[in-house]
Amino acid sequence: MAAGGAAMACAALTVGFTGPARAEDAAAAPAPLPVELNKLEPLPGPPAGCRVYFLVSNPDTDAFTQLVLDVILFGNDGVIARRIGFDLAPLPPRKTAVRLFDLAGLPCDDIGKVLINDVISCAHKGAPATDADRAVCLDRLALTSKAKATVSK
Repeated sequence: MAAGGAAMACAALTVGFTGPARAEDAAAAPAPLPVELNKLEPLPGPPAGCRVYFLVSNPDTDAFTQLVLDVILFGNDGVIARRIGFDLAPLPPRKTAVRLFDLAGLPCDDIGKVLINDVISCAHKGAPATDADRAVCLDRLALTSKAKATVSK
């Protein structure tokens, strides 16, 4: 291949590359923050209610001092049943934890979908929470469900 042809082939490969330009760019992206809707369990006795279990993992080397989610619960018919703030903090570094919440007056069988609408508060590394921190935390959420209800953001 002529020298000009090799240069053009190299240029075509370079233009087609869309990955990070530097290793630091790839390392700068924070790890996902796994949050799993693990279980919906009926509360004992009247009135009907539901205990919601979340499994949350902190992959970071710093603790989360604040992590409050704005959660919308939808009925099986797709209509909003309840809005609530779930506080998943504190989360120690490199730790997985179970957080549970009791919802009086809302039977588990009536919960069809869980929407993480927003992050109300998110802070770690000992810094006060900012709007930018909330946005980063929302982006980091990696949501899954083992319950009959789906979970999304």
